[in-house]
Amino acid sequence: MDFGDAAAMRHGVDTGPKHLTLDDAPAPFKHRTGRWPWAGWSTRARLVAVVLLIDALAALISCGVIVLNARTAVRVETRASLATVESLVADTIRLSDTSNPDTLLQTLDLRFKVLRHVRVAVRDADGDQIGQPALPHRSEREAPRWFADLIMPPIERHTLPIAVNGQQLGTAQITTQPLDEIDEIWGYARALSLTTLAINAAMLIALYIALGRILAPLRRLGVGLTQLEHHDYTARLEPPGARELAVIADRFNKVAAALGEVRAANGRLNRQLLTAQDDERRRTALELHDEFGPCLFALEANAASIARIASGPAEPSREKLAARADEISTIVGQVQTVNRELLNRLRPHGLGQAPLATCLDLLLRGFAQRHPAIAFVGRFDGLARGYGDLVDLTVFRCVQESATNAVRHGGATRVEAEAGEVDGRVQATIRDNGTGIPAEHGTGLGLSGMRERVEALGGSFALDKGGPGAIVRITIPVPPEQGDENNAPSA
Repeated sequence: MDFGDAAAMRHGVDTGPKHLTLDDAPAPFKHRTGRWPWAGWSTRARLVAVVLLIDALAALISCGVIVLNARTAVRVETRASLATVESLVADTIRLSDTSNPDTLLQTLDLRFKVLRHVRVAVRDADGDQIGQPALPHRSEREAPRWFADLIMPPIERHTLPIAVNGQQLGTAQITTQPLDEIDEIWGYARALSLTTLAINAAMLIALYIALGRILAPLRRLGVGLTQLEHHDYTARLEPPGARELAVIADRFNKVAAALGEVRAANGRLNRQLLTAQDDERRRTALELHDEFGPCLFALEANAASIARIASGPAEPSREKLAARADEISTIVGQVQTVNRELLNRLRPHGLGQAPLATCLDLLLRGFAQRHPAIAFVGRFDGLARGYGDLVDLTVFRCVQESATNAVRHGGATRVEAEAGEVDGRVQATIRDNGTGIPAEHGTGLGLSGMRERVEALGGSFALDKGGPGAIVRITIPVPPEQGDENNAPSA
């Protein structure tokens, strides 16, 4: 029997890990709570357990193949020995030249006393056995009973007559003895099993050590993720030797770097927000002090003058009262103008009530009134009535800030602004013919504020500051609910 096939079958089993989900698992392998029993095991323990399970399955299959092959081999071997011994007994009887029946029977008994796989019992004509029964000679590697029962074929007995010159002297009873062959097979199987067990033990130890080295980067990755969880974005991983894990480490380092940059950007934005808030409050306080203070003082002075005129002993002068009333009316007009500009800067009151194009036209007209030496041109025919508060306010602020930069920093004499909706996106371009923004000039609060507003809405912001002049381009996707409601362009 060839036992090499069984060993090859045992070691040829695929031990690759399988990626399964709980839904794919049969019910007996699921935990009562719906999770795998080994849910708390480490990855290395799981892989080793899978290899052990596959080894056990391969061992069962190998044992089955060994039993089937061994049973066939024992049956064939015992039958071949039985046929051979029958021929030998017949030839011995035929070639014997002795005339003494007792001598012939004793000769046969002695010749076939010790044989493998069969036992020969010589009996005389009365049925009495010649000589002592041969005791079975078992090997030192005697097979256990359970192994013998698995392989043992049925015992066969053949009886041959012993006759000389037509006279029957006795019989030769041949009985198969498969235990001899079973002992040999047990020795081979035990040696093969011990060898395979040693090889598998060495393989599992090597696999355990190798998995520890292979999975070490994953443990470092877990430590790095814990650092990120605690907002430590300086965590970096050394690239491991495995290409796949090296890709993961590289992606982790890039993510950590990106998070660090985002955190730094958030810090800058927070500082800019606080600075912008303080600047806005300071500017508002100055306007209240410089504009409202004198107006209120003038109103108080005129009110006191009217009171003095009214409380005088003489008849009140109508001309003086009319002059004071005109002064009060002029002061109230100034207060209203300043109040309207201040409120419009804090929140354009027309947005959401008038079409966006109208609000932008009014914005440029206001710039033209305050700066008559500069030409302001607006083209907003392609815009819908509105796109929601966030989009409308962002477009308004971008046009407002760009025009302000062109007036304050660019020295422009002409500012052009155009906006429209193209392929579900609001596109706006603001250009001027000023000196532009120098390359070494940093990003101020206004530009960074515009960029953050646009990018927060999923749009893009681009600034061409190479000159001549500066060009600001923004693109903002139209919100789906607004795109359905405001599909018609504004007049």
